[in-house]
Amino acid sequence: MNSVVVIQARTNSSRLPGKVLLPLNGIAIVVLAARRAANTGKHVLVATSKEASDDALVRVLQDNNIAYYRGSLDNTLERVVSAVVAYDGDALIFRLTADNVFPDGTLLDEMEEDFLQRGLDYLCCNGERSGLPYGMSAELTRIRHLRQAVETTQSQFDKEHVTPFIRRQFGEAYFEKYLSLGKGYLRCTIDCLDDYQLVQRVFASVDDPVTAPVFELLKYLEAISPPRAPGACKLILGTAQLGMRYGIANVTGQPSQQVASTLVKRAISQGVAGIDTARAYGSSEMVIGSVIRSGWEGRVRIITKLSPLAECDAKTPRSTVQALVDTSVLASCLSLGVQKLDVLMLHRASHLYEWGGTVWNRVKHLQQEGRIAQLGASIQSPNELAWCLEVPEIQFIQLPCNLLDWRWDEWIPKVLAKKKETGLKIHVRSTLLQGLLVSRDLLHWQRAGVADPASVITWLEAQASAYNKNSIASFCLTVMASQAWVDSIVAGVENQQQLEQNLMAVSNDLISESAVADLMARRPRLDEATLNPASWKTIV
Repeated sequence: MNSVVVIQARTNSSRLPGKVLLPLNGIAIVVLAARRAANTGKHVLVATSKEASDDALVRVLQDNNIAYYRGSLDNTLERVVSAVVAYDGDALIFRLTADNVFPDGTLLDEMEEDFLQRGLDYLCCNGERSGLPYGMSAELTRIRHLRQAVETTQSQFDKEHVTPFIRRQFGEAYFEKYLSLGKGYLRCTIDCLDDYQLVQRVFASVDDPVTAPVFELLKYLEAISPPRAPGACKLILGTAQLGMRYGIANVTGQPSQQVASTLVKRAISQGVAGIDTARAYGSSEMVIGSVIRSGWEGRVRIITKLSPLAECDAKTPRSTVQALVDTSVLASCLSLGVQKLDVLMLHRASHLYEWGGTVWNRVKHLQQEGRIAQLGASIQSPNELAWCLEVPEIQFIQLPCNLLDWRWDEWIPKVLAKKKETGLKIHVRSTLLQGLLVSRDLLHWQRAGVADPASVITWLEAQASAYNKNSIASFCLTVMASQAWVDSIVAGVENQQQLEQNLMAVSNDLISESAVADLMARRPRLDEATLNPASWKTIV
């Protein structure tokens, strides 16, 4: 045969909470995935493990005349390659996972045609880059490439995830026939109970789950999926409030674990650009980790920050500093329940050079080891921005800015040039100046060193009204989201009402470039000390 479809399956490793639905429903999912992939005549086999816990799956596959192969539990790459040992090296191999039951034989046929016409060595269909839901996924390559990967790689990550070696060799080409559909925000994989129930409702809507065309399933999926805020991709959920009492205007304190779980899941389901946390944010990482471990991992980028290393001084030995960096990264991984950090930022930009560059050199080493995907820095001032723009490994910069903050104005052209050159991402935090801009308590403003707070509050209220915003908070977020140099806004919340307001603010009509410039020219001038909350406690 010229092509084969291999479905990875191991029912007892499902992430459905407590595995209470398994093995019965887990096996049903595997069988459905196999039958749908074969519904245009493709040769399909299921690659599962030799573990006794998968015996029940094998019995069902036998009863349904579905070919299977049993191999290594831990080396999935070897298992897949061994399953197709009888095939010629030039034969095409589709790789599917059993928790993705939407792909059908017709979709695979279209992928194969695209693969051959473009003369590719690797093709992927999944998510926004294909215009299709996350979970309507398949990979296509040649068997000889997988055999080379088995013979060459020593990486446990490669062995577990099968195709990383090939993607590094040939790049990541995506199946784009349906890119214009723009349905990548939808989700149809089965990683947790919520996913299972959603997909179950989709298949309950069709007469024959095996033969129902993939785009008929897509129609039902879209109809029952919760609507998303269109501008959510501009928002990052800040979680300092989830780990400790945070913000000058915080009146509710730290939310409960139940409230925090609702906030995190709602933000992820709405498609926010990331979740922002830090070692210094109390129990924030642990709170997030407890949520995403229930099947929500991998759905959103988690951005955390290295320990501030406050226990160190100039005399601390470099070996001690290095050990503390390692400890911080390990603690973040354990708290979040991940093996690799998506983004690690320096909590202090001075750690680029302090202790002879020990901190920065160590996190770069950990990145090379595969423990960190991308690096960044959280900064406080324009001077620190200048340092970071000169460091090529920094891919993310987080800085405090709000519509009254004039300190960054002269740097915007330089940031835009750097973004165009390197793809640098700018995340803006403290867009409400730790809640000060929405506070009507004059004592808060006086504590921050504002001599005439009433005039500032009046100006903010007038502008919010002029731009038809229902609150100062909405107005402030909209102004920042409207600026080309800002990729995402980090906004913390204490309750779901605040989260919904933030989602609405970034999804509303943005303000034109000329209108933003006009606002900046007319805004009240605050002292630099007011723009830096660290100075508030020293102000009399």
